[in-house]
Amino acid sequence: AQRPKRPLTAYLRFVMDNRSAFREQNPGVSNLELIKKLAGAWRELPASQKQVYEEAKKTDWKRYGEQMAAYKAQLTPAQAAALKEERRKQLAKRRSIKAKRELSLLGKPKRARTGFNIFLSENYQESEGVSPVAKMKKLFDAWQKLSPSQKQPYLQLAQDDKVRYENEMKSWEAKMIEMGRADLVRNTKQRLKQKPAESAKKAEPAKASSSGKKAKLKKSEE
Repeated sequence: AQRPKRPLTAYLRFVMDNRSAFREQNPGVSNLELIKKLAGAWRELPASQKQVYEEAKKTDWKRYGEQMAAYKAQLTPAQAAALKEERRKQLAKRRSIKAKRELSLLGKPKRARTGFNIFLSENYQESEGVSPVAKMKKLFDAWQKLSPSQKQPYLQLAQDDKVRYENEMKSWEAKMIEMGRADLVRNTKQRLKQKPAESAKKAEPAKASSSGKKAKLKKSEE
């Protein structure tokens, strides 16, 4: 049996229902502008009309749950394990995207570029190649063939960018600690400074447990 498709969200269902009409009303706009208009229309949609899409979503999800249960029931143990692993990877990917989006919103500084990164950005547009991968390979080969003196300007720019990154990160991490987000700081010592009482609390049970073990051991020896 074919794996059931995940249902659309209420918003995506609205987009699918209205995209053609919006395209006819706005023939000259780009796809990006069209999506923005649809998003704006969704935001302004009365709650009663949104509820129709929400109810349709609930009905679809109930049906999807039943279909997935039937689909999983006919899988072999190996197929079930592969499906579980695929789901795990999907969730990990979503968590990673969510974490990156959060860091972007919090204004985390961009990482320092390497000499090759700078060389790549300067020459990518002019480089010939049938695909991005071919272009990258060609530019990497060109970078490898540069003499030390030719590489030096790029390496110096990379060093300057590293200094910029470290300075910006120090300011950003100090700000994160003030906001109570020490979990985003690279330096573990700074995290420990944030909640010393908690660290002591965590250490106490371990210490007590260790003492208890020693006492039990001594008793058994007697």
